[in-house]
Amino acid sequence: MWGKGMHFTGAVKQVTSFPQVLLTTASFDEKIWYFIGQAIGVEARALYNIGQAEGLTIWSPNVNIYRDPRWGRGHETPGEDPITVSKYAVAFVRGLQGPSPTTLQTSACCKHATAYDLDDWRGTVRYSFNARVSPQDLADTFNPPFRSCVSEGQASCVMCAYTSVNGVPACADYNLLTKTFRGEWGLKGYVASDCDAIALVHDGQHFRPTPEDTVATTLKAGMDMNCGNYTQVHGMAALRQGKMTERDVDKTLVNLFSVRMRLGHFNGDPRSNPLYGHFGANDVCSPAHKNLALHAAESGIVLLKNDAGILPLRRWTVGSVAVIGPNANDPGALLGNYFGPPCETITPLRGLNGYVKDVRFEPGCIDTACWSAATGKAVAVARSTDHVILFMGTSHVQEEEGRDRTSLLLPGQQQSLIEAVASAAKRPVILVLLTGGPVDVTFAKFNPKIGAIVWAGYPGQAGGLAIAKVENHGPMDGKHSVLMFLRWPNATGGRPASQLVGFQSQHLEAGEKASLTFDVSPCEHLSRAREDGKMVIDGASHFLFVDEDDEAEISFDA
Repeated sequence: MWGKGMHFTGAVKQVTSFPQVLLTTASFDEKIWYFIGQAIGVEARALYNIGQAEGLTIWSPNVNIYRDPRWGRGHETPGEDPITVSKYAVAFVRGLQGPSPTTLQTSACCKHATAYDLDDWRGTVRYSFNARVSPQDLADTFNPPFRSCVSEGQASCVMCAYTSVNGVPACADYNLLTKTFRGEWGLKGYVASDCDAIALVHDGQHFRPTPEDTVATTLKAGMDMNCGNYTQVHGMAALRQGKMTERDVDKTLVNLFSVRMRLGHFNGDPRSNPLYGHFGANDVCSPAHKNLALHAAESGIVLLKNDAGILPLRRWTVGSVAVIGPNANDPGALLGNYFGPPCETITPLRGLNGYVKDVRFEPGCIDTACWSAATGKAVAVARSTDHVILFMGTSHVQEEEGRDRTSLLLPGQQQSLIEAVASAAKRPVILVLLTGGPVDVTFAKFNPKIGAIVWAGYPGQAGGLAIAKVENHGPMDGKHSVLMFLRWPNATGGRPASQLVGFQSQHLEAGEKASLTFDVSPCEHLSRAREDGKMVIDGASHFLFVDEDDEAEISFDA
């Protein structure tokens, strides 16, 4: 295994660190997702070719549905909507694995199947958690991203999760791993366990009576590779006791070695690979990849409030700017978790220094926990400048693998610091939120002293420059994400009130108009899951809309 590779991670000297996944998803731009996957795949292959990396398996993308906003790993995912997550999965996997189905650039692994969005919430931990999920919810929410990953993206690996679903550990679920992944969706590759998940099937979930039974059950279920040594330690005993056969072992070896052969592991010098052998040091942190990291960050940043058109600031009219907040000059606040060492990191403070001559900085808190705030210093700086930009939010201190949030409010004394600074400033302030998951900023929405709110996620190595460009460029050109939804006449039988069926991202000049075309497939977009999990198309009216006041009706006879 080489690395997680969500926005690039690995034990290497330097790589392009892209925005965290949830931010790039906010662009609603499948081309960006594909190009990020492609860039990560190119850099991974380049580092392999020059001897900085030993493998080409990347355990990414994380396509779990972000159902609970307190989940510490939600920012690793493309969000809560199954259509969006599915489209992200396909684009990213295709970019990561390269153009050839027989000669892989890298091996992508879609994780963590399935119904997993909890790590450690007040003592309830993923290692023993049993997710009770209806067949309907599995069919229309949790499983579609994995289906798309395998059937459309042609991912060469799927990872089974720590958790159990309806009493069966995911890594011991024959119906999921063999009947569904291989039988229904056509997985051509292998199934990996999350690290030490097989040991937990016995030690944590007590699903089988002995270690040997556990190894046999998981291999027969369709798990091919145990991350950890549990299968290796107890596998021979399971064979001797007749709990599994050499045929069971051979099946897993075929699945594993077929992927290694597609990666070219047995073809000699990797630099002789006809498709990928030319990648080398110049392909890591290349100008094109750095520009992509910047473009991805710019495209994902979301403007939540802009009263009286305070943004964008015109650089030629800006005098002095106060930059306040713990996330303003912290490189780690840009990266989220599972990141590689960036080529370079541009913090918001550094980015703004490139646009404004007179920038005055006060962190206000030593970190995002903000147990104590230097409110007096921050207020003094705010009073002395023409404009105030606050960089607040969260970091790995609040949310990461193994750490779920217990609150959706800004941590510590951040809110009181924001309100004090806003009250003291000469004009309405700009609040920039660097967060992985959502935060409740209702207080800021309705405060007239807070003129603009920007969500910038964890924007990667170029995040500070992206934020500075977004806040200082004009006139008001930009990208507009057009979302198409489906509405049923009623929301009975577990139907959602509305369902996203497609999206496009379109760049428009100020005042420009554009026409867009959406392809709608009745089976893919107009079907729904019944309570038993079967997909059906109702014999009734279906309403498609971009604007709720302008719907298109499609009817099917029963």
